[in-house]
Amino acid sequence: MRTPIIAGNWKMHQTGQEAVDLASGLRQRLKDVNGVRVVICPPFTSLLSVSRAIEGSDILLGGQNMHWEEKGAYTGEVSPTMLLTAGCKYVIVGHSERRALFSETDDTVNLKTKSSLKFGLSPIICVGERLEQREANETKEVVEHQVKGAFKDLNSEDVGKTVVAYEPVWAIGTGKTATPEQANEVHRFIRGLLSSEFGRECAEEINVLYGGSVKPENSRELLEMPEIDGALVGGASLDAQSFEKIVRSSIGD
Repeated sequence: MRTPIIAGNWKMHQTGQEAVDLASGLRQRLKDVNGVRVVICPPFTSLLSVSRAIEGSDILLGGQNMHWEEKGAYTGEVSPTMLLTAGCKYVIVGHSERRALFSETDDTVNLKTKSSLKFGLSPIICVGERLEQREANETKEVVEHQVKGAFKDLNSEDVGKTVVAYEPVWAIGTGKTATPEQANEVHRFIRGLLSSEFGRECAEEINVLYGGSVKPENSRELLEMPEIDGALVGGASLDAQSFEKIVRSSIGD
């Protein structure tokens, strides 16, 4: 039985004290919650202070991105060891905004996935189709290409340490959400791909999250679907009360 994961991607929001206040509020609200893994991903500038704010709690810390090299002349980048030093256990890799706005490719996602695993970070690997691709019935083709690209040259042991997040690009920040049935269908397809490539046992270990305008009003029906193992939450993760409701819905509270 996979433990659900609810991850909050704060994106480019929450400066120093705001981030600490939000993290502290979540710590208080979620102190009695069991049976779910909660991850929050603040901006790089707030990682260390948020890490201190959640120290001793069950909330885990993640980075929003990273470079695949440990160090080097890469101005403006953050390395896996920097994330580890700040207290991170997870890192988001290949988010659609990184692909669309910063020219990330399946090849760079693969490099980041390999690097994160090498340094002991669990990558949350994002895949998903654009609206025109869904309308052209290309969803499965696009997702398959991204999944295979991310896991290229990895073995089942490594793959079992990852998390996949299906985020249809047309649903991110738009207020539109894939229906539970649409999301579950793609999640089932992803797990089938992983089973074919790395074996059923490995595929059954991996959490496949849904992301794309997840909010308290729709989280329960999404998270009740059999193939959806949690959520990667954007805007709703910036409000402690909303995020708490999503976390609790994942365990039926």
